[in-house]
Amino acid sequence: MYFYKEDYDSYVRLNKRNLRLASELEDSVAITVAASNLGSYYKYFQANDSSYYYYSQALKFYRPNEISEEKASALLDIAEVQKIEKVYSGAEQDAVKAILILLKLPETEEILDMLWSAYNLLGIVSRELKNYEKSIEYYDKSIEYAKKMDDGSINEIYSINNKAYVYRTIGDYKTSLKLYQSLLPLKHVYEGFDPSFYSIVIGNIADTYFESGDYESDKVQNMLYQAYNLGADLEDNVTIMNISIDLAKFYMSEQKNDSVYKYASKAYQIANEFSINDIKLEALMQLAEITDGKEAKQYLKEHIKLKDSLSDAQRSIRNKYARVKFDTDQLEAENEQISKENFYLLILSAGLLLTAVLVYLVISQRAKNRKLKLIQVQQKANEDIYNLMLSQQDKVDEARTLEKKRISEELHDGVLGRLFGTRLSLDSINFKDGKDAMITRANYIGQLKTIEEDIRKISHELNTDFVSGSGFMDIVSELIENQTKAYGLTYEFNYTDDISWDFVSNKTKINIYRIIQESMQNIYKHANAKTIKISISLEKDVICLDIIDDGEGFDTSKSKKGIGLKNMTSRVEEINGKITFTSQSGNGTTVNVKIPYNNQSRHDMSQHKTL
Repeated sequence: MYFYKEDYDSYVRLNKRNLRLASELEDSVAITVAASNLGSYYKYFQANDSSYYYYSQALKFYRPNEISEEKASALLDIAEVQKIEKVYSGAEQDAVKAILILLKLPETEEILDMLWSAYNLLGIVSRELKNYEKSIEYYDKSIEYAKKMDDGSINEIYSINNKAYVYRTIGDYKTSLKLYQSLLPLKHVYEGFDPSFYSIVIGNIADTYFESGDYESDKVQNMLYQAYNLGADLEDNVTIMNISIDLAKFYMSEQKNDSVYKYASKAYQIANEFSINDIKLEALMQLAEITDGKEAKQYLKEHIKLKDSLSDAQRSIRNKYARVKFDTDQLEAENEQISKENFYLLILSAGLLLTAVLVYLVISQRAKNRKLKLIQVQQKANEDIYNLMLSQQDKVDEARTLEKKRISEELHDGVLGRLFGTRLSLDSINFKDGKDAMITRANYIGQLKTIEEDIRKISHELNTDFVSGSGFMDIVSELIENQTKAYGLTYEFNYTDDISWDFVSNKTKINIYRIIQESMQNIYKHANAKTIKISISLEKDVICLDIIDDGEGFDTSKSKKGIGLKNMTSRVEEINGKITFTSQSGNGTTVNVKIPYNNQSRHDMSQHKTL
């Protein structure tokens, strides 16, 4: 994060701290990570000696015979730093080591890219060592690996350009021009990636014509100006510097000293700004040749001073890299000796290992048996919990039924008996005096009959077992009501009476209960939903459970690794069912569970018959 935020001071400080801690802990993996990070940083900012030091620190802690992409990458990085610092023999050795590792790894795009880099680097090193034939072979090899890549066009173009430069160096101008000119139609390939490369190709073609001696002066001049202007349009100072030195050489041959002075001075200025010493030396020599007196002496004196200082620096760098490499090689040798000792120890331990394997197999089998037993115990515990829940519900229902029966008996034997007696008393005096009295008594008797019928009706209703068929759905309803209240959700719960839950196995009911519980927990934790709809239906002998929320939803292709979804999927698979999750970000989620019903009922009915 520090690196991407370009907070480089914090990036370096943190990696140095990690490297210190890793060294104290003797954690080789952490050391290689921190040291490689620092090596990459210093390479990025062209502090090559520091970069080499930290890459070497990382390399110390890889095993001598280790075959890994990380080790190959570290070797390549070290080789690249040495190439930049012109320590060519060391660069060549480390690049070859990297290739030997990479050839043993699967040919992924990244591995092919690293092989291209290694062979391209060897081509450059061989060219600098004047081994031109070998250089061309390495470039051909790098082109071969670039062609194998899915996106290796740019790599191939760079290798062709480098190969053309070798042919130009050995005087095969015809082949060189053919290779350079083959890159011109490919402008569309590298234009978006490296816009300045087109101007480089044009400059290289102009240089090739010029060096061949067989050229039209105006044509070469126009090509060099075209390359220069393209670099200027892109504000690419390095391209401007390279073309300027080429223009100075061209005008030197044309004996146009004013133009030589103009472009050599331009090249010197940019080279001095960017510390590109090769160009700086060449520009100073050109300026010394076309000027007179003190000015010429001053340019020549600066040229000699810079060349001597570069030679001293080069020797110092080679010695420094040699010391670091010696330390690294010494540690690698020690590691190799330790590896041999470990190998002998391994052979001596083979007999003990075989015995240990046999003991392990016995212990492992016992552990598996214990695990299986634990699973069975857990399953039994789940069933006991569910049965306890059913038992508790049955007790509540039984208490309700007894209370209703008590009230029914009280009404029937108490109130109804007294009312019946009153009616008989009224009947006994019904024939006494007066018509009015008879009408009045008849009215009372009618009212008593009505009361008697009402009480009989209430008694009958109270004595009816209205809780029959209750049980599992009551438990599920209570779960939904309690959890939605706790989670602050509104809910809608619909279920069918077509399912005989008495014939559904306890295992199935437990898993349905847990799936609903897990879904509501997931909705509360992750969905930010307001409403949940749950329905249980029976469709073609399949129990269908649907749980729908109006929450944020999620990407089902990325979220199936969640433990909640894994648990639900596992529970459904236990009861031979299927579960699907349908969701899109912002559009809520639907969980659909389908469980065979006919198999469940037949299985449980057969169990009941056996019992």
